[in-house]
Amino acid sequence: MICFWTLLLLVALGFPLAAQAAGDTLAEVDGVAITSEELEKPLAAQLSKLEEQIYNLKRQRLETLINEKLLAKEAVKRNISVPALLDAEVTSKVGLVTEQEIENFYQANKAQIKGEDPQVREKIRGYLQNQKLQARRETFIQSLRSQAKIVVNLKPPPVLRVAVSAEGAPFKGPAKAPVTIVEFSDFHCPFCRSVLSTLAQIESRYGDKIKLVFRDFPIESIHPGASKAHEAARCANEQGKFWAYHDKVFASPPKSSPEIFKGLAKEVGLDMTGFESCFDSGKYQAAVKKDIDEGNRLGVSGTPAFFINGRLISGAQPFDVFARVIDDELSRSVAAQSGSR
Repeated sequence: MICFWTLLLLVALGFPLAAQAAGDTLAEVDGVAITSEELEKPLAAQLSKLEEQIYNLKRQRLETLINEKLLAKEAVKRNISVPALLDAEVTSKVGLVTEQEIENFYQANKAQIKGEDPQVREKIRGYLQNQKLQARRETFIQSLRSQAKIVVNLKPPPVLRVAVSAEGAPFKGPAKAPVTIVEFSDFHCPFCRSVLSTLAQIESRYGDKIKLVFRDFPIESIHPGASKAHEAARCANEQGKFWAYHDKVFASPPKSSPEIFKGLAKEVGLDMTGFESCFDSGKYQAAVKKDIDEGNRLGVSGTPAFFINGRLISGAQPFDVFARVIDDELSRSVAAQSGSR
C-alpha cells in the first residue's frame, strides 16, 4: 500500500493521480454501488489540505529558482560571481549587531533563555546578525524582482472554503475587514509561539485589511494543563486585555498553575478580584471545549491552524505562504466590488 508521504511525493513530482468522475462506481456491496462522490465528499478538507501542501512545496521551490536566476543575471551584468554580488549588496551593507540590541533581545526573551553567560549573548548576536543579513538579502532580491518581468504559470489548487465562526472570539483589526484570519491555537505549543513573528509581519503589511481572530485549541494529550491557560485568557478578555494576556502567556514558560496565571494577570494590570473569581470558578471551561469541538469538526489536527476567509493553512508556515492567500483574497474582494458596481 502506498503511504501518505509516498503519495505526496509522487504528486509533487508531477505524477498525476487517476481522476474519478463523481458518479463513478468504485465498489459494490451486494449490487449496491459506492460512488466516487461518497468516498471523496467526507475527505474534501483532507484532500484539499494535501493539494495545498503540494502546491506550497512547488511554489516555494519555484520562488527559490526565480531568485537564483535573478541573482545570476545581475552577477553576469556586473561581471562578478553571485557570492561577490551578495557580498557587495548584502554583507557589506549590514551593520554589526550592537550590544544594546543584544540586551534588548535578552530582556524581551529572558523567560525562555537559560543563563546569562557570554556564550548565550554570542548566540543572540549570531541570531540577530543572521536576521539582519536575511532582511537585507530579501530587500535586494525584491529590488531585482521589481525590475524584472516575472510570469508565474504554476496554477494553485481549486479553492475550498469552510464556514468558520468568529462570533464571540477575541480579535484584532476592523470587524468588517475584507480578510478574516481565524487561528486555532494552543498557548503551550512551541509552533504557535514561533508563528507570532509571522503574524506580526502580516499585521504590519496588511494593517486594517485583515481581522485576526483567536480560537482555543489546547491539546491536552500533548500539553497537559494548557486548557487552563485558555480559560485564564478568556477571563482577561472580560476586562478588555486579551491580547496583552495572550502575549504574556506566550512569553512565559509553558507551565500550568493557578499561581502562574494569576501572576500574569497582575503583570497585565487586571482587576484581580474579578480575574480570580472568573478563573477559580471555571467559567470558561465549556467555552474552551466548544472551540476544541469546532476545530475537530473543521478537521484541525494540530496547532497552529489558520482559516483565511475559510481557506485552511496548517502549521507555522512561512510569511509568503500566508501572503499569497491574503493577496489572492484581497484581489477577489476588489474584483467582487468592481463587479457589483
